[in-house]
Amino acid sequence: MALIGTLREKMTKWVVGFVAIAILSFILNDLFGNGPRSIFGGSDDEVGEIAGASISREQYQAFVQERENNYIMSFGRQPGERERPTLQQQAWELLVVEHAIKPQFEKTGVKVTAEEIWDMIQGKNVDENVKQSFTDSAGNFDRKKVVQYINNFNTPAPVGNPQMLSQWNEGKYRWTLFQKELGLGRERIKYENLLIKTNYVTEAEAERDYHTQNDVVEAKYLYVPFYAISDSVVKPTDSQLRDYFNSNKDKYKAKQNRSLSYVGFAVVPSPADSAKLRDEATKIASDFKTVADDSLYAATNTEGTSPYSKYTIATLPASLSNDKASLQTGNVNGPFLDGGNYKIVKVVKIGSDTTYAAKASHILIKWENETAEGKKIAKDKAKKILNDIKAGAKFADKAREFGTDGTASKGGDLGWFTSGQMVKPFQKAVFDAKKTGLLADVVETQYGYHIIDVTATKDNTTYTIATIELAITPSDDTQNAAFLKAQNFAAGLSSVDAFKEKAKKENLNILEGNDLSTAERRIGNLGEARQMITWLFRDGKVGKVSDVFDLEDSYIVAVMTGETEEGIKSFEKVKEEITPIVKNQLKGEKIIEKINAQKGSLDEMAKAFGNDATVNSTSDLKLNSNSLPSVGLDAKAVGVAFSLENGKRSKAFAGENGVLIIETQNKTLAPAIGDYTMFKNQLLQGLNGKSSFGIAQAIKEVSKIEDSRYKFF
Repeated sequence: MALIGTLREKMTKWVVGFVAIAILSFILNDLFGNGPRSIFGGSDDEVGEIAGASISREQYQAFVQERENNYIMSFGRQPGERERPTLQQQAWELLVVEHAIKPQFEKTGVKVTAEEIWDMIQGKNVDENVKQSFTDSAGNFDRKKVVQYINNFNTPAPVGNPQMLSQWNEGKYRWTLFQKELGLGRERIKYENLLIKTNYVTEAEAERDYHTQNDVVEAKYLYVPFYAISDSVVKPTDSQLRDYFNSNKDKYKAKQNRSLSYVGFAVVPSPADSAKLRDEATKIASDFKTVADDSLYAATNTEGTSPYSKYTIATLPASLSNDKASLQTGNVNGPFLDGGNYKIVKVVKIGSDTTYAAKASHILIKWENETAEGKKIAKDKAKKILNDIKAGAKFADKAREFGTDGTASKGGDLGWFTSGQMVKPFQKAVFDAKKTGLLADVVETQYGYHIIDVTATKDNTTYTIATIELAITPSDDTQNAAFLKAQNFAAGLSSVDAFKEKAKKENLNILEGNDLSTAERRIGNLGEARQMITWLFRDGKVGKVSDVFDLEDSYIVAVMTGETEEGIKSFEKVKEEITPIVKNQLKGEKIIEKINAQKGSLDEMAKAFGNDATVNSTSDLKLNSNSLPSVGLDAKAVGVAFSLENGKRSKAFAGENGVLIIETQNKTLAPAIGDYTMFKNQLLQGLNGKSSFGIAQAIKEVSKIEDSRYKFF
């Protein structure tokens, strides 16, 4: 059964991920993109529709359960909140494969036979995943191991040993699933190739691409950026904005989204909650003094993750190291506050380690050069600073003033360090100190001269500490009070204006969640807020106020503020986005008018225009480039440069970032070559890549996928 364990480990990634890699490449974009149907249509138990097939909640949940079972077998635990959305999406995508993708295979007669599956597992064309999972000691594919593994499932299931039976069943399930996905993956490849192999590139197209990559233009151009005209000078009319919108509606396609505003009512522990917990902690501390098994008592009562740990003086928590006198065997310290927790600690055992630690601060004075004179200057400077400190100056102040390493900003504090962490002269000086305080003389190391203040002498003591940690959490009364406050706020509200007016009156901070899709799980800083999204799209309408949402440490009340249906965004929605574009058009007209009034060379025209006009040049401009030096992305400008005859100048025109006049000084066409195969292959490769995406999109659009899972999940 060892091979089952091997398969469990090695097949996890490619069994769980096979669908995503081999089949679900058809689904390249977010399937939520087609938008949900009206919540007033369809069955109450329907989570969506794929290629005319209604998907029931029961069917969807069965697929989700399969994904979760697979996850449990792969990782040995239940999926958490972070993993579950991914598994749910995988389940949905599998349903798309079942109802939209596979029928396309069947229509074209694409299928994979049992003989092909055998060939991919142990024949002449073994799948790479199989090869990687069944290898010998040298890492080479071992066909015998595959046969042995398969034969294991052709024998009766083991009896009398529940663990072996469980492993056998798990392995058989994995193998069956893998063979199924292997076949589906091969079907996908066949179907895709059936379409892609119809692609072709003509000789003329290859020749054109060759010239696109190799023809060169030398050009000179005058450039005036749009910002040369102030925004205050151009004020687009509503009519001009609408004209642009009507001419460019395709740029403003929208998927369904909704917006909301919300207020929060924090659920935080009250002083009474803290006092009550302190009383409980005091009782625990009292019992802690006399318990027989410290580690068991700590582990049973703590809410923390480290109930029993061994520390050195350097690793002790600050709450303990600041009071070393209390670190005696059997001593119980606490309860004391540490962040949002009460802590009780008991010193279980004190021992020693082979490694020492000490703590110090220093001021490093480096020499300018390693000559005797350079070192003397540095040493004299260090000694003077040392004497100033001896005379009463503060060490930290001098460190900040004269320190030359990264500790200077921290007053020279090095913190704790252990044996071997510092260069030998420095370590010896600190570790030889018998008491804390300023060392009498400077210490020389390879880095310079150090003024050292020993803040803790060397110590190799270890402390075994049992810790009980109790989080200060809101009581039921505190939570109920916050909930009631949120409920009272929501009562009677039925419009956005009323919501905002009441929030303002109660001095509540209003937050926004704009343009949310059905697939969202988070809103702002709320974290997991899926229940709010479900409400927004299932029950929400503009002006409707929600019930109270319970989100971890706060209660939330929301109001739906807006909606965008799938299709073209409204003019009002995009007006702000359109305004700067139309402003640039108007600026371009003014710049062109001013430029056209100038005469002479490009340099003379630029000088007459003003400081914002510049003249630039390029000697290696190619048609496949989309930008001009000093201008930026501007495919139109590149096209104009190539459209001109040698020595000709363009009219002033508005580009992407400003207005240009281009002079094409010399256009060099690449010489004809006898064989354009390389360019033909490049184009075909790109065309095939686009076709793969196009196939996916076509199937997706024809299938009319409607995802309404938001009504339930």
